[in-house]
Amino acid sequence: MPDRGNGQVNDPVPAGYIAPGAMAEYMTDDWGFFVRSARQYERFSSPYQTVEVHDSVSFGKLFRLDGAFMTSEKDEFFYHENLVHVPAIAHPQPERALIVGGGDGGSAEELLKHPSIRSVTLAEIDLAVVDVARKYLQTVHRGALDDPRLTLRIEDGFAFVRNDRSQYDLIVLDLTDPGGPSKPLYTTDFYRACAARLTPTGAMTLHIASPVASPERIRANVASLRDAFPVVAPYLVSVPLYGGLWMMACCAHELDPRLVTPLIVERRLAHRQIADLQYYNGDTHRAAFALPNFVKKLVA
Repeated sequence: MPDRGNGQVNDPVPAGYIAPGAMAEYMTDDWGFFVRSARQYERFSSPYQTVEVHDSVSFGKLFRLDGAFMTSEKDEFFYHENLVHVPAIAHPQPERALIVGGGDGGSAEELLKHPSIRSVTLAEIDLAVVDVARKYLQTVHRGALDDPRLTLRIEDGFAFVRNDRSQYDLIVLDLTDPGGPSKPLYTTDFYRACAARLTPTGAMTLHIASPVASPERIRANVASLRDAFPVVAPYLVSVPLYGGLWMMACCAHELDPRLVTPLIVERRLAHRQIADLQYYNGDTHRAAFALPNFVKKLVA
Protein backbone atom coordinates (compact mmCIF):
# COMPACT_ATOMS: atom_id res chain seq x y z
CA MET A 1 0.00 0.00 0.00
CA PRO A 2 1.29 3.55 -0.71
CA ASP A 3 2.82 5.72 1.99
CA ARG A 4 0.93 9.02 1.98
CA GLY A 5 3.78 10.90 3.62
CA ASN A 6 2.78 10.46 7.23
CA GLY A 7 5.11 7.54 7.89
CA GLN A 8 2.30 5.01 7.80
CA VAL A 9 0.98 2.76 5.07
CA ASN A 10 -2.56 3.78 4.22
CA ASP A 11 -5.37 2.28 2.22
CA PRO A 12 -5.47 3.61 -1.34
CA VAL A 13 -7.84 6.48 -2.06
CA PRO A 14 -10.86 5.10 -3.97
CA ALA A 15 -11.01 5.98 -7.65
CA GLY A 16 -13.11 9.07 -8.24
CA TYR A 17 -13.09 10.10 -4.56
CA ILE A 18 -13.10 13.85 -3.89
CA ALA A 19 -12.36 15.03 -0.36
CA PRO A 20 -15.05 17.08 1.42
CA GLY A 21 -14.38 20.79 0.97
CA ALA A 22 -12.13 20.21 -2.04
CA MET A 23 -11.28 23.22 -4.18
CA ALA A 24 -10.39 22.07 -7.68
CA GLU A 25 -8.30 23.90 -10.24
CA TYR A 26 -8.13 22.63 -13.79
CA MET A 27 -4.77 22.85 -15.52
CA THR A 28 -6.43 21.87 -18.80
CA ASP A 29 -9.93 20.71 -19.69
CA ASP A 30 -8.84 17.16 -18.87
CA TRP A 31 -6.72 17.29 -15.73
CA GLY A 32 -6.09 19.32 -12.61
CA PHE A 33 -5.68 19.03 -8.84
CA PHE A 34 -7.45 19.94 -5.64
CA VAL A 35 -6.76 21.44 -2.23
CA ARG A 36 -9.11 20.81 0.67
CA SER A 37 -10.54 23.83 2.46
CA ALA A 38 -11.12 23.38 6.19
CA ARG A 39 -12.74 26.80 6.47
CA GLN A 40 -13.72 29.67 4.20
CA TYR A 41 -12.80 33.08 5.61
CA GLU A 42 -13.90 35.25 2.69
CA ARG A 43 -15.65 34.97 -0.66
CA PHE A 44 -16.86 38.08 -2.49
CA SER A 45 -16.75 39.80 -5.85
CA SER A 46 -14.59 42.88 -6.26
CA PRO A 47 -15.05 45.14 -9.32
CA TYR A 48 -12.50 42.96 -11.12
CA GLN A 49 -12.64 39.38 -9.86
CA THR A 50 -13.92 36.85 -7.33
CA VAL A 51 -11.80 36.92 -4.18
CA GLU A 52 -11.52 33.98 -1.76
CA VAL A 53 -9.49 33.23 1.36
CA HIS A 54 -9.51 29.75 2.89
CA ASP A 55 -7.86 27.87 5.69
CA SER A 56 -6.42 24.83 3.93
CA VAL A 57 -5.08 21.73 5.61
CA SER A 58 -1.91 21.44 3.52
CA PHE A 59 -1.08 25.09 2.78
CA GLY A 60 -2.48 27.14 5.67
CA LYS A 61 -4.25 30.34 4.69
CA LEU A 62 -4.79 30.19 0.95
CA PHE A 63 -5.76 32.98 -1.44
CA ARG A 64 -7.70 32.47 -4.70
CA LEU A 65 -8.82 34.78 -7.51
CA ASP A 66 -11.52 33.71 -9.96
CA GLY A 67 -11.11 30.14 -8.74
CA ALA A 68 -7.35 30.03 -9.38
CA PHE A 69 -4.86 29.45 -6.56
CA MET A 70 -2.69 32.53 -6.06
CA THR A 71 -0.62 32.09 -2.92
CA SER A 72 -0.59 30.44 0.48
CA GLU A 73 1.20 30.72 3.80
CA LYS A 74 3.15 27.49 3.51
CA ASP A 75 4.36 27.50 -0.08
CA GLU A 76 4.58 31.16 -1.14
CA PHE A 77 8.38 31.03 -0.96
CA PHE A 78 8.58 28.64 -3.93
CA TYR A 79 7.10 31.35 -6.13
CA HIS A 80 8.15 34.68 -4.60
CA GLU A 81 11.79 33.82 -3.87
CA ASN A 82 12.41 32.62 -7.41
CA LEU A 83 10.46 35.43 -9.07
CA VAL A 84 12.41 38.11 -7.18
CA HIS A 85 15.88 36.91 -6.23
CA VAL A 86 16.92 35.50 -9.61
CA PRO A 87 16.99 39.02 -11.13
CA ALA A 88 17.74 40.88 -7.87
CA ILE A 89 20.89 38.88 -7.11
CA ALA A 90 21.99 39.06 -10.75
CA HIS A 91 21.88 42.85 -10.45
CA PRO A 92 24.99 44.21 -8.68
CA GLN A 93 23.09 46.86 -6.68
CA PRO A 94 19.34 47.30 -7.30
CA GLU A 95 17.92 50.52 -5.84
CA ARG A 96 14.52 51.16 -7.46
CA ALA A 97 11.92 48.50 -8.17
CA LEU A 98 8.44 48.30 -9.66
CA ILE A 99 5.93 45.54 -9.03
CA VAL A 100 2.90 45.25 -11.30
CA GLY A 101 0.23 43.19 -9.57
CA GLY A 102 1.49 41.49 -6.44
CA GLY A 103 -1.09 42.98 -4.11
CA ASP A 104 -0.53 40.14 -1.63
CA GLY A 105 2.82 41.76 -0.81
CA GLY A 106 4.95 38.63 -1.21
CA SER A 107 7.16 40.04 -3.97
CA ALA A 108 7.58 43.32 -2.10
CA GLU A 109 8.70 41.45 1.00
CA GLU A 110 11.42 39.63 -0.96
CA LEU A 111 12.62 42.80 -2.72
CA LEU A 112 12.91 44.69 0.55
CA LYS A 113 15.35 42.08 1.87
CA HIS A 114 17.98 43.69 -0.38
CA PRO A 115 19.59 46.54 1.60
CA SER A 116 20.32 48.61 -1.52
CA ILE A 117 16.61 48.91 -2.36
CA ARG A 118 15.57 52.51 -1.70
CA SER A 119 12.07 52.41 -3.16
CA VAL A 120 9.48 49.90 -4.36
CA THR A 121 6.41 51.01 -6.30
CA LEU A 122 3.54 48.52 -6.30
CA ALA A 123 0.87 49.05 -8.98
CA GLU A 124 -2.13 46.83 -8.17
CA ILE A 125 -5.45 47.27 -9.95
CA ASP A 126 -7.62 45.74 -7.21
CA LEU A 127 -7.64 47.31 -3.75
CA ALA A 128 -9.55 44.25 -2.48
CA VAL A 129 -6.41 42.12 -2.96
CA VAL A 130 -4.36 44.45 -0.76
CA ASP A 131 -7.10 44.62 1.88
CA VAL A 132 -7.39 40.83 2.04
CA ALA A 133 -3.61 40.47 2.28
CA ARG A 134 -3.43 42.92 5.16
CA LYS A 135 -6.19 41.04 6.98
CA TYR A 136 -5.17 37.42 6.38
CA LEU A 137 -1.75 37.08 4.73
CA GLN A 138 0.64 38.65 7.22
CA THR A 139 2.98 35.65 6.95
CA VAL A 140 3.23 36.28 3.18
CA HIS A 141 3.96 40.03 3.17
CA ARG A 142 5.44 40.29 6.70
CA GLY A 143 4.60 43.98 6.92
CA ALA A 144 6.04 44.91 3.52
CA LEU A 145 2.77 46.56 2.44
CA ASP A 146 3.32 49.17 5.17
CA ASP A 147 7.08 49.56 4.76
CA PRO A 148 8.01 53.26 4.29
CA ARG A 149 10.06 52.35 1.21
CA LEU A 150 6.93 51.06 -0.56
CA THR A 151 4.57 53.29 -2.55
CA LEU A 152 1.19 51.69 -3.26
CA ARG A 153 -0.63 52.72 -6.44
CA ILE A 154 -4.13 51.32 -6.93
CA GLU A 155 -4.46 51.57 -10.69
CA ASP A 156 -4.21 49.66 -13.93
CA GLY A 157 -0.68 48.36 -14.40
CA PHE A 158 -0.52 49.00 -18.14
CA ALA A 159 -1.68 52.60 -17.74
CA PHE A 160 0.79 53.17 -14.92
CA VAL A 161 3.77 51.84 -16.88
CA ARG A 162 2.74 53.71 -20.04
CA ASN A 163 2.39 57.04 -18.21
CA ASP A 164 5.28 56.66 -15.77
CA ARG A 165 8.61 58.31 -16.54
CA SER A 166 10.66 56.72 -13.78
CA GLN A 167 13.51 54.30 -14.43
CA TYR A 168 13.75 51.05 -12.47
CA ASP A 169 16.53 48.58 -11.80
CA LEU A 170 13.99 45.77 -11.36
CA ILE A 171 10.47 45.24 -12.64
CA VAL A 172 8.50 42.30 -11.25
CA LEU A 173 5.32 41.31 -13.07
CA ASP A 174 3.48 39.41 -10.33
CA LEU A 175 0.32 38.74 -12.33
CA THR A 176 -2.61 36.39 -12.45
CA ASP A 177 -2.79 34.07 -15.45
CA PRO A 178 -3.76 35.78 -18.73
CA GLY A 179 -7.43 36.74 -18.66
CA GLY A 180 -9.63 39.47 -17.26
CA PRO A 181 -7.71 42.56 -16.13
CA SER A 182 -4.32 40.87 -16.67
CA LYS A 183 -4.82 39.94 -20.33
CA PRO A 184 -3.27 43.14 -21.79
CA LEU A 185 -0.21 42.62 -19.57
CA TYR A 186 0.88 39.55 -21.56
CA THR A 187 1.44 41.43 -24.83
CA THR A 188 4.42 42.72 -26.77
CA ASP A 189 3.14 46.30 -26.33
CA PHE A 190 3.21 46.00 -22.56
CA TYR A 191 6.60 44.28 -22.52
CA ARG A 192 8.02 47.12 -24.66
CA ALA A 193 6.53 49.67 -22.28
CA CYS A 194 8.28 47.87 -19.41
CA ALA A 195 11.55 47.75 -21.34
CA ALA A 196 11.39 51.53 -21.70
CA ARG A 197 11.14 51.87 -17.91
CA LEU A 198 14.22 49.69 -17.21
CA THR A 199 17.67 51.10 -16.62
CA PRO A 200 20.31 49.82 -19.08
CA THR A 201 21.52 47.29 -16.47
CA GLY A 202 18.05 46.46 -15.14
CA ALA A 203 15.92 43.31 -15.44
CA MET A 204 12.26 42.35 -15.58
CA THR A 205 10.88 39.05 -14.36
CA LEU A 206 7.52 37.30 -14.67
CA HIS A 207 5.90 33.87 -14.57
CA ILE A 208 4.74 32.41 -17.87
CA ALA A 209 2.75 29.25 -17.00
CA SER A 210 3.22 25.50 -16.88
CA PRO A 211 5.28 23.95 -19.69
CA VAL A 212 3.24 20.77 -19.30
CA ALA A 213 -0.26 22.25 -19.24
CA SER A 214 0.25 25.36 -21.38
CA PRO A 215 3.13 24.85 -23.83
CA GLU A 216 1.62 27.05 -26.56
CA ARG A 217 1.08 29.90 -24.11
CA ILE A 218 4.75 29.69 -23.15
CA ARG A 219 5.85 29.59 -26.78
CA ALA A 220 3.79 32.71 -27.57
CA ASN A 221 4.91 34.52 -24.41
CA VAL A 222 8.58 33.92 -25.03
CA ALA A 223 8.22 35.14 -28.62
CA SER A 224 6.55 38.34 -27.39
CA LEU A 225 9.26 38.87 -24.79
CA ARG A 226 11.97 38.46 -27.44
CA ASP A 227 10.28 41.18 -29.49
CA ALA A 228 10.79 43.54 -26.56
CA PHE A 229 14.10 42.50 -24.95
CA PRO A 230 17.53 41.49 -26.31
CA VAL A 231 18.03 39.07 -23.38
CA VAL A 232 15.28 36.59 -22.48
CA ALA A 233 16.26 33.84 -20.05
CA PRO A 234 13.49 31.31 -19.33
CA TYR A 235 13.85 29.25 -16.15
CA LEU A 236 12.01 26.53 -14.25
CA VAL A 237 10.91 26.18 -10.64
CA SER A 238 8.56 23.89 -8.76
CA VAL A 239 5.47 25.52 -7.23
CA PRO A 240 3.28 23.00 -5.37
CA LEU A 241 0.22 25.26 -5.30
CA TYR A 242 0.42 25.64 -9.10
CA GLY A 243 0.52 21.90 -9.72
CA GLY A 244 4.29 21.39 -9.99
CA LEU A 245 6.68 22.46 -12.75
CA TRP A 246 6.36 26.17 -13.56
CA MET A 247 8.18 28.52 -15.91
CA MET A 248 9.43 32.05 -15.32
CA ALA A 249 11.56 34.38 -17.41
CA CYS A 250 14.14 37.07 -16.70
CA CYS A 251 14.38 39.74 -19.41
CA ALA A 252 16.86 42.57 -19.84
CA HIS A 253 18.69 44.92 -22.15
CA GLU A 254 22.04 43.36 -21.27
CA LEU A 255 21.96 41.66 -17.84
CA ASP A 256 21.98 37.86 -18.18
CA PRO A 257 21.30 35.90 -14.96
CA ARG A 258 22.55 32.71 -16.62
CA LEU A 259 26.08 34.11 -16.36
CA VAL A 260 25.89 34.51 -12.58
CA THR A 261 27.67 31.58 -10.95
CA PRO A 262 26.60 29.88 -7.70
CA LEU A 263 29.68 31.37 -6.01
CA ILE A 264 28.64 34.91 -6.99
CA VAL A 265 25.10 34.23 -5.75
CA GLU A 266 26.34 33.03 -2.37
CA ARG A 267 28.75 35.95 -2.02
CA ARG A 268 26.02 38.48 -2.80
CA LEU A 269 23.56 36.82 -0.44
CA ALA A 270 26.18 36.96 2.31
CA HIS A 271 27.21 40.53 1.53
CA ARG A 272 23.57 41.66 1.56
CA GLN A 273 22.94 39.62 4.73
CA ILE A 274 19.99 37.77 3.18
CA ALA A 275 19.90 34.60 5.25
CA ASP A 276 16.23 33.74 5.78
CA LEU A 277 15.47 32.16 2.40
CA GLN A 278 13.72 28.79 2.25
CA TYR A 279 14.36 27.95 -1.43
CA TYR A 280 16.78 30.20 -3.29
CA ASN A 281 20.56 29.76 -3.14
CA GLY A 282 23.51 29.55 -5.51
CA ASP A 283 22.81 25.99 -6.59
CA THR A 284 19.08 26.58 -7.22
CA HIS A 285 19.93 29.69 -9.25
CA ARG A 286 22.13 27.65 -11.57
CA ALA A 287 19.71 24.72 -11.66
CA ALA A 288 16.73 26.89 -12.63
CA PHE A 289 18.31 27.52 -16.03
CA ALA A 290 19.03 23.82 -16.70
CA LEU A 291 16.09 23.16 -19.01
CA PRO A 292 14.87 19.68 -19.97
CA ASN A 293 15.00 18.92 -23.68
CA PHE A 294 11.27 19.30 -24.23
CA VAL A 295 11.39 22.76 -22.66
CA LYS A 296 14.46 23.74 -24.70
CA LYS A 297 12.51 22.94 -27.86
CA LEU A 298 9.55 24.90 -26.57
CA VAL A 299 11.53 28.11 -26.03
CA ALA A 300 14.03 27.71 -28.88
